[in-house]
Amino acid sequence: MSGISLSGKKRLVLVSGRTHPGLAKEIADYLGTGLVPTNIIDFANSELYVRFDESIRGCDAFVIQAHDRPVNESLMEQLLMVDALKRASAKRIYVVVPCYPYARQDKKHRGREPISARLVADMFKTAGADRMMSVDLHSPQIQGFFNGPVDHLFAQPILIKHFLSQNLPDLTIVSPDMGRVKVADQWSDRLNAPLAIIHKRRDPMVPNHATAHEIVGTVEGRTCLIVDDLIDTAGTILAAAHALREHGAKRVVVAATHAVFSEPAVERLSSADIDEVVVTNTLPIGPEKQFPGLTVLSIAPLLAQAIREVFEDGSVTSMFDGQS
Repeated sequence: MSGISLSGKKRLVLVSGRTHPGLAKEIADYLGTGLVPTNIIDFANSELYVRFDESIRGCDAFVIQAHDRPVNESLMEQLLMVDALKRASAKRIYVVVPCYPYARQDKKHRGREPISARLVADMFKTAGADRMMSVDLHSPQIQGFFNGPVDHLFAQPILIKHFLSQNLPDLTIVSPDMGRVKVADQWSDRLNAPLAIIHKRRDPMVPNHATAHEIVGTVEGRTCLIVDDLIDTAGTILAAAHALREHGAKRVVVAATHAVFSEPAVERLSSADIDEVVVTNTLPIGPEKQFPGLTVLSIAPLLAQAIREVFEDGSVTSMFDGQS
Protein backbone atom coordinates (compact mmCIF):
# COMPACT_ATOMS: atom_id res chain seq x y z
CA MET A 1 0.00 0.00 0.00
CA SER A 2 1.35 3.44 -0.96
CA GLY A 3 1.86 6.12 1.65
CA ILE A 4 3.80 7.36 4.66
CA SER A 5 2.63 6.74 8.23
CA LEU A 6 3.45 9.07 11.11
CA SER A 7 3.43 7.67 14.66
CA GLY A 8 0.94 5.03 13.56
CA LYS A 9 -1.85 7.64 13.50
CA LYS A 10 -1.61 9.61 10.27
CA ARG A 11 -1.09 8.30 6.76
CA LEU A 12 0.03 10.39 3.80
CA VAL A 13 -0.84 9.33 0.28
CA LEU A 14 -0.06 10.98 -3.05
CA VAL A 15 -2.36 10.78 -6.05
CA SER A 16 -1.67 12.31 -9.44
CA GLY A 17 -3.55 13.30 -12.53
CA ARG A 18 -2.29 12.53 -16.02
CA THR A 19 -0.98 15.96 -17.03
CA HIS A 20 2.49 15.84 -15.46
CA PRO A 21 3.15 12.33 -14.08
CA GLY A 22 6.92 12.88 -14.16
CA LEU A 23 6.74 15.67 -11.59
CA ALA A 24 4.42 13.66 -9.34
CA LYS A 25 6.77 10.66 -9.49
CA GLU A 26 9.72 12.90 -8.65
CA ILE A 27 7.87 14.31 -5.62
CA ALA A 28 7.01 10.80 -4.46
CA ASP A 29 10.65 9.74 -4.80
CA TYR A 30 11.80 12.67 -2.64
CA LEU A 31 9.25 11.66 -0.01
CA GLY A 32 10.25 8.01 -0.19
CA THR A 33 6.81 6.79 -1.14
CA GLY A 34 4.78 5.81 -4.20
CA LEU A 35 1.73 7.15 -6.00
CA VAL A 36 -1.65 5.54 -5.38
CA PRO A 37 -2.61 3.58 -8.51
CA THR A 38 -5.40 5.54 -10.18
CA ASN A 39 -7.72 4.50 -12.98
CA ILE A 40 -8.72 7.46 -15.18
CA ILE A 41 -10.78 6.83 -18.30
CA ASP A 42 -11.94 9.10 -21.13
CA PHE A 43 -15.41 8.16 -22.28
CA ALA A 44 -16.36 8.45 -25.95
CA ASN A 45 -18.29 11.67 -25.27
CA SER A 46 -15.19 13.21 -23.55
CA GLU A 47 -16.52 12.76 -20.00
CA LEU A 48 -13.99 11.50 -17.43
CA TYR A 49 -14.07 8.62 -14.95
CA VAL A 50 -11.80 8.37 -11.89
CA ARG A 51 -11.28 5.53 -9.39
CA PHE A 52 -8.44 4.80 -6.94
CA ASP A 53 -7.25 1.21 -6.92
CA GLU A 54 -6.55 0.99 -3.17
CA SER A 55 -8.19 2.18 0.03
CA ILE A 56 -7.55 5.76 1.08
CA ARG A 57 -9.94 5.80 4.07
CA GLY A 58 -8.71 8.04 6.89
CA CYS A 59 -5.62 9.25 5.01
CA ASP A 60 -4.17 12.69 4.35
CA ALA A 61 -4.37 12.80 0.56
CA PHE A 62 -2.34 15.18 -1.62
CA VAL A 63 -3.78 15.50 -5.13
CA ILE A 64 -1.10 16.65 -7.60
CA GLN A 65 -2.08 18.06 -10.97
CA ALA A 66 -0.28 20.45 -13.32
CA HIS A 67 -2.77 22.44 -15.38
CA ASP A 68 -1.34 22.37 -18.86
CA ARG A 69 -3.42 22.45 -22.03
CA PRO A 70 -6.18 21.47 -22.33
CA VAL A 71 -6.54 23.32 -19.00
CA ASN A 72 -10.28 22.71 -18.63
CA GLU A 73 -9.82 18.95 -18.94
CA SER A 74 -6.96 18.83 -16.43
CA LEU A 75 -8.97 20.97 -14.01
CA MET A 76 -12.03 18.72 -14.25
CA GLU A 77 -9.82 15.66 -13.79
CA GLN A 78 -8.44 17.06 -10.52
CA LEU A 79 -11.90 18.05 -9.29
CA LEU A 80 -13.12 14.50 -9.90
CA MET A 81 -10.14 13.09 -7.99
CA VAL A 82 -10.95 15.36 -5.04
CA ASP A 83 -14.60 14.31 -5.11
CA ALA A 84 -13.63 10.63 -5.28
CA LEU A 85 -11.34 11.05 -2.27
CA LYS A 86 -14.08 12.77 -0.27
CA ARG A 87 -16.56 9.99 -1.05
CA ALA A 88 -13.93 7.36 -0.19
CA SER A 89 -13.58 8.87 3.32
CA ALA A 90 -10.17 10.50 3.07
CA LYS A 91 -9.61 12.37 6.34
CA ARG A 92 -8.07 15.48 4.77
CA ILE A 93 -7.67 16.44 1.11
CA TYR A 94 -4.90 18.76 -0.06
CA VAL A 95 -4.95 20.17 -3.60
CA VAL A 96 -1.45 20.65 -5.06
CA VAL A 97 -1.55 22.91 -8.13
CA PRO A 98 2.03 23.91 -9.03
CA CYS A 99 0.66 26.43 -11.56
CA TYR A 100 -2.75 27.77 -10.54
CA PRO A 101 -5.24 27.65 -13.43
CA TYR A 102 -6.98 30.87 -14.51
CA ALA A 103 -4.64 32.85 -12.21
CA ARG A 104 -4.44 35.82 -14.59
CA GLN A 105 -8.21 36.30 -14.44
CA ASP A 106 -8.09 37.42 -10.80
CA LYS A 107 -10.05 40.68 -11.18
CA LYS A 108 -12.42 42.45 -13.53
CA HIS A 109 -10.74 44.65 -16.13
CA ARG A 110 -14.06 45.57 -17.77
CA GLY A 111 -17.74 45.13 -17.01
CA ARG A 112 -19.53 41.80 -17.46
CA GLU A 113 -16.36 39.74 -16.99
CA PRO A 114 -15.92 36.75 -14.63
CA ILE A 115 -13.33 36.52 -11.88
CA SER A 116 -12.26 33.05 -12.96
CA ALA A 117 -9.50 32.58 -10.37
CA ARG A 118 -12.14 32.89 -7.63
CA LEU A 119 -14.43 30.43 -9.41
CA VAL A 120 -11.64 27.82 -9.54
CA ALA A 121 -11.07 28.19 -5.79
CA ASP A 122 -14.80 27.82 -5.15
CA MET A 123 -14.92 24.65 -7.25
CA PHE A 124 -12.06 23.04 -5.34
CA LYS A 125 -13.71 23.88 -2.02
CA THR A 126 -17.07 22.55 -3.18
CA ALA A 127 -15.44 19.34 -4.44
CA GLY A 128 -14.07 18.71 -0.93
CA ALA A 129 -10.56 20.19 -0.75
CA ASP A 130 -9.45 21.23 2.76
CA ARG A 131 -6.21 22.97 1.82
CA MET A 132 -4.46 24.27 -1.29
CA MET A 133 -0.79 24.47 -2.29
CA SER A 134 0.59 26.40 -5.27
CA VAL A 135 3.81 27.98 -6.51
CA ASP A 136 4.25 31.68 -7.38
CA LEU A 137 0.64 32.77 -7.70
CA HIS A 138 0.19 35.45 -10.35
CA SER A 139 -1.33 37.65 -7.63
CA PRO A 140 -0.93 36.92 -3.89
CA GLN A 141 -4.57 37.92 -3.23
CA ILE A 142 -5.68 34.68 -4.90
CA GLN A 143 -4.92 33.08 -1.52
CA GLY A 144 -8.00 34.87 -0.19
CA PHE A 145 -10.27 33.30 -2.80
CA PHE A 146 -9.98 29.86 -1.15
CA ASN A 147 -11.93 29.46 2.09
CA GLY A 148 -9.24 27.49 3.90
CA PRO A 149 -5.45 27.35 4.36
CA VAL A 150 -3.32 28.12 1.30
CA ASP A 151 0.39 27.32 1.13
CA HIS A 152 1.92 29.83 -1.28
CA LEU A 153 5.36 28.52 -2.25
CA PHE A 154 8.12 30.46 -4.02
CA ALA A 155 10.47 29.18 -6.71
CA GLN A 156 12.78 32.13 -6.15
CA PRO A 157 15.28 30.25 -3.90
CA ILE A 158 15.73 27.54 -6.55
CA LEU A 159 16.21 30.06 -9.36
CA ILE A 160 18.50 32.34 -7.35
CA LYS A 161 20.70 29.40 -6.33
CA HIS A 162 21.15 28.64 -10.04
CA PHE A 163 22.19 32.18 -10.90
CA LEU A 164 24.50 32.49 -7.91
CA SER A 165 26.36 29.46 -9.27
CA GLN A 166 26.64 31.23 -12.66
CA ASN A 167 28.41 34.25 -11.14
CA LEU A 168 27.10 36.55 -13.90
CA PRO A 169 29.24 39.70 -14.34
CA ASP A 170 27.81 43.26 -14.41
CA LEU A 171 24.35 41.97 -13.51
CA THR A 172 21.19 44.09 -13.55
CA ILE A 173 17.80 42.69 -12.49
CA VAL A 174 14.97 43.77 -14.80
CA SER A 175 11.25 43.92 -14.04
CA PRO A 176 9.37 43.49 -17.36
CA ASP A 177 6.47 45.63 -16.07
CA MET A 178 5.32 47.56 -13.01
CA GLY A 179 3.46 44.56 -11.61
CA ARG A 180 6.69 42.61 -11.08
CA VAL A 181 8.68 45.39 -9.37
CA LYS A 182 8.28 43.98 -5.84
CA VAL A 183 9.54 40.54 -6.90
CA ALA A 184 12.37 42.02 -8.98
CA ASP A 185 13.40 44.11 -5.98
CA GLN A 186 13.74 40.92 -3.91
CA TRP A 187 15.94 39.43 -6.63
CA SER A 188 18.00 42.62 -6.62
CA ASP A 189 18.62 42.31 -2.87
CA ARG A 190 19.49 38.61 -2.97
CA LEU A 191 21.83 38.87 -5.95
CA ASN A 192 23.26 42.22 -4.84
CA ALA A 193 22.53 43.73 -8.26
CA PRO A 194 20.92 47.02 -9.36
CA LEU A 195 17.31 47.13 -10.55
CA ALA A 196 15.86 48.33 -13.86
CA ILE A 197 12.18 48.64 -14.75
CA ILE A 198 10.52 48.50 -18.17
CA HIS A 199 7.35 50.50 -18.67
CA LYS A 200 4.97 48.27 -20.60
CA ARG A 201 1.67 49.14 -22.22
CA ARG A 202 -0.94 46.39 -22.68
CA ASP A 203 -4.20 46.78 -24.62
CA PRO A 204 -6.98 45.02 -22.61
CA MET A 205 -8.86 44.47 -25.88
CA VAL A 206 -5.97 42.47 -27.40
CA PRO A 207 -4.95 39.31 -25.46
CA ASN A 208 -1.29 38.28 -25.24
CA HIS A 209 0.04 41.52 -26.72
CA ALA A 210 2.28 44.04 -24.99
CA THR A 211 4.56 46.87 -26.09
CA ALA A 212 7.70 47.90 -24.20
CA HIS A 213 8.35 51.61 -23.77
CA GLU A 214 11.00 53.45 -21.76
CA ILE A 215 13.49 51.80 -19.36
CA VAL A 216 14.18 53.15 -15.88
CA GLY A 217 17.70 52.16 -14.76
CA THR A 218 21.11 51.51 -16.29
CA VAL A 219 21.37 48.54 -18.65
CA GLU A 220 24.06 49.58 -21.16
CA GLY A 221 26.97 47.14 -21.24
CA ARG A 222 25.40 44.94 -18.57
CA THR A 223 23.97 41.41 -18.27
CA CYS A 224 20.23 41.92 -17.84
CA LEU A 225 18.22 39.28 -15.98
CA ILE A 226 14.46 39.61 -16.68
CA VAL A 227 12.38 38.00 -13.90
CA ASP A 228 8.71 37.06 -14.27
CA ASP A 229 6.23 34.54 -12.84
CA LEU A 230 5.24 32.92 -16.14
CA ILE A 231 5.92 32.94 -19.85
CA ASP A 232 2.91 32.30 -22.07
CA THR A 233 3.33 33.48 -25.67
CA ALA A 234 6.55 35.34 -24.68
CA GLY A 235 5.36 38.61 -26.24
CA THR A 236 6.18 40.61 -23.11
CA ILE A 237 9.59 38.93 -22.72
CA LEU A 238 10.59 39.47 -26.36
CA ALA A 239 9.52 43.11 -26.29
CA ALA A 240 11.50 43.63 -23.08
CA ALA A 241 14.58 41.87 -24.46
CA HIS A 242 14.43 43.93 -27.66
CA ALA A 243 14.16 47.16 -25.68
CA LEU A 244 17.12 46.16 -23.49
CA ARG A 245 19.26 45.41 -26.55
CA GLU A 246 18.34 48.76 -28.07
CA HIS A 247 19.54 50.39 -24.86
CA GLY A 248 22.91 48.62 -25.07
CA ALA A 249 22.48 45.51 -22.92
CA LYS A 250 25.39 43.09 -23.37
CA ARG A 251 23.42 39.93 -22.56
CA VAL A 252 19.75 39.20 -21.84
CA VAL A 253 18.80 36.28 -19.61
CA VAL A 254 15.23 35.37 -18.63
CA ALA A 255 14.04 33.64 -15.44
CA ALA A 256 10.45 32.53 -14.87
CA THR A 257 8.65 29.97 -12.74
CA HIS A 258 5.92 28.72 -15.07
CA ALA A 259 6.76 27.72 -18.64
CA VAL A 260 3.36 27.84 -20.33
CA PHE A 261 5.02 28.33 -23.74
CA SER A 262 1.95 28.79 -25.95
CA GLU A 263 2.63 29.36 -29.62
CA PRO A 264 4.70 31.20 -30.78
CA ALA A 265 6.69 31.28 -27.52
CA VAL A 266 9.45 28.89 -28.61
CA GLU A 267 10.11 30.91 -31.76
CA ARG A 268 10.19 34.18 -29.81
CA LEU A 269 12.41 32.83 -27.03
CA SER A 270 14.84 31.54 -29.65
CA SER A 271 15.40 35.14 -30.78
CA ALA A 272 18.94 36.46 -30.99
CA ASP A 273 17.92 39.12 -28.45
CA ILE A 274 17.69 36.43 -25.72
CA ASP A 275 20.77 34.48 -24.61
CA GLU A 276 19.25 32.08 -22.06
CA VAL A 277 15.87 31.16 -20.55
CA VAL A 278 15.69 29.49 -17.13
CA VAL A 279 12.37 28.03 -15.90
CA THR A 280 11.08 25.37 -13.50
CA ASN A 281 9.03 22.29 -14.33
CA THR A 282 5.76 23.31 -12.65
CA LEU A 283 4.30 22.51 -16.07
CA PRO A 284 5.38 19.72 -18.43
CA ILE A 285 7.97 20.82 -20.98
CA GLY A 286 7.84 18.36 -23.83
CA PRO A 287 10.21 18.17 -26.80
CA GLU A 288 8.04 20.60 -28.77
CA LYS A 289 8.66 23.28 -26.11
CA GLN A 290 12.41 22.83 -25.87
CA PHE A 291 15.03 24.92 -27.67
CA PRO A 292 18.75 25.78 -27.41
CA GLY A 293 19.41 28.04 -24.45
CA LEU A 294 16.59 26.62 -22.30
CA THR A 295 17.44 25.44 -18.77
CA VAL A 296 14.78 23.62 -16.71
CA LEU A 297 15.12 23.37 -12.91
CA SER A 298 13.09 20.89 -10.88
CA ILE A 299 10.43 22.21 -8.49
CA ALA A 300 9.92 18.71 -6.98
CA PRO A 301 12.24 19.15 -3.95
CA LEU A 302 10.38 22.32 -2.94
CA LEU A 303 6.94 20.71 -3.27
CA ALA A 304 8.08 17.56 -1.47
CA GLN A 305 9.46 19.57 1.44
CA ALA A 306 6.26 21.61 1.71
CA ILE A 307 4.10 18.48 1.60
CA ARG A 308 6.16 16.93 4.41
CA GLU A 309 5.89 20.12 6.51
CA VAL A 310 2.11 20.19 6.09
CA PHE A 311 1.71 16.49 6.85
CA GLU A 312 3.92 16.69 9.96
CA ASP A 313 2.26 19.93 11.16
CA GLY A 314 5.48 21.85 10.57
CA SER A 315 6.00 25.37 9.22
CA VAL A 316 5.85 26.06 5.50
CA THR A 317 6.53 29.76 6.12
CA SER A 318 9.91 28.96 7.68
CA MET A 319 11.03 27.57 4.31
CA PHE A 320 11.03 31.12 2.92
CA ASP A 321 12.24 33.25 5.86
CA GLY A 322 8.70 34.43 6.62
CA GLN A 323 7.96 35.53 3.03
CA SER A 324 4.29 35.35 2.09
